[in-house]
Amino acid sequence: MGLNCFEVDVETDLSSGLPAFDIVGLPDTAVKEARERVRSAVKNCGYSFPIGRITVNLAPADVKKNGPIYDLAIMLAILSASGQIGEIKEKVAFVGELSLKGDVRGVNGVLSMTLKARDLGYKSIVVPYSNRFEAGVIRGIDVIPASSVKEVVEHFFGENKIEPYISDIDADGEANDSVLDFCDVMGQQTAKRALEIAAAGSHNILMVGSPGAGKSMLAKRLPSILPEMSFEESLRTTEIHSVAGVLPEGVALIKTRPFRSPHHTVSPFGLSGGGMYPRPGEISLAHNGVLFLDELPEFENKTLEILRQPLEDGKVTVSRVSGTVTFPCSFMTVAAMNPCKCGYKGHPTKPCSCTPAAAAKYVSRISGPLLDRFDMHIEVMPVDFSELTSKRKEESSADIRKRVNAAREFAKNRFKALGYDIECNSQMPEKLCAEVCKLDENGKMLLKAAFDATGMTARTYNRVLKVARTIADLELSENITEDHILEAVQYRSLDRKYWNK
Repeated sequence: MGLNCFEVDVETDLSSGLPAFDIVGLPDTAVKEARERVRSAVKNCGYSFPIGRITVNLAPADVKKNGPIYDLAIMLAILSASGQIGEIKEKVAFVGELSLKGDVRGVNGVLSMTLKARDLGYKSIVVPYSNRFEAGVIRGIDVIPASSVKEVVEHFFGENKIEPYISDIDADGEANDSVLDFCDVMGQQTAKRALEIAAAGSHNILMVGSPGAGKSMLAKRLPSILPEMSFEESLRTTEIHSVAGVLPEGVALIKTRPFRSPHHTVSPFGLSGGGMYPRPGEISLAHNGVLFLDELPEFENKTLEILRQPLEDGKVTVSRVSGTVTFPCSFMTVAAMNPCKCGYKGHPTKPCSCTPAAAAKYVSRISGPLLDRFDMHIEVMPVDFSELTSKRKEESSADIRKRVNAAREFAKNRFKALGYDIECNSQMPEKLCAEVCKLDENGKMLLKAAFDATGMTARTYNRVLKVARTIADLELSENITEDHILEAVQYRSLDRKYWNK
């Protein structure tokens, strides 16, 4: 159910009567079809399929069961009940889909199930061989990878024992093939500075600019300056990808921060998660990473408005007939958009062909409440010829990441001293703003003038304070100065230019 698992006991009863094979316990179609897979697998593995009435119960009987993960357990239960194999005395969990010839195929969510089995006190868990990498990350339980039913039977009742698999996280980890680096971006110093601040405080950022200015290029390089994930973050991220069925083959642990860029035609359910049996959506797959929304006004309004609550809460709750599940979705949102339909409003050389009314209608697709949830708004201007042909060496992502790491560590230590387990400034609750973001009299007067001039909301005010706090952290400064406030306010000026707010 979502990322949560529950124990299912597979019970089998053989009795005389007309041949029948029934599976009870609220099975869905995939579970019911296990009858044919198991029947063929039993015969093709050299065993005899019992003749008579076979009843398989999946307990608890009041919880809906879905998927082919019960195949292996059902077959072993039938073989044991018919006396063809003995009884397994130790506490073992079995997970796996069967092919018609008895091979054990991979399934989704093995990492979550292995964690739950360990917490329930199971000594070992038998998993498909292709799922061994993710299951082997978990310590405290023996992970038995099996590629066929015969291997499982030989392990428990024969001489051919299967060695428990333990993942080497370094060797089995995700390969980082990304070569995207900020040193490849010529010019755009203002945008780079804004993205560095956003990365240091995990702030949501909106980039507005004409086509070809470099918005997507900058966004795709953002993960390269974010701090490396901790083991706990990697484990949670891998768990989400495993349940969704998008974990790359051969990967034990996702160690690079996710970068999800859904197309603007994505449905509300594709973004938030859903389905008859709820699965994670794009915002959950971006957990601990970046969600990039390119061509923001082209997304359906209903799809965008779904983001409002997850951006505030860091989680999304999906309710369906089968149950209600909550997925984590703590991510940085980076959005890019053109300033008008033709894209050239405000361009230094190309004229805009849109009427003022048409340009206003285009940007109005982004509602005020959603716009308010972006901590920073920046304008990405086209790069001129001199910058493109410059021989100047641009700063690398590694150098920027060092400053981001230092700022995050500075902030983390401050929160730790106050008794809070907070990683970055964007996670700071509003009640802490007054204590952490202290201003002197000049700073208060400056922010008051900006508040009155721009018509800030209370949410905007707090977000400006948090951005100013991040700018100060990048300088390892305990105090927020007037310069920090001025820069933070500057990043909230585009809503007046394009939205007249």
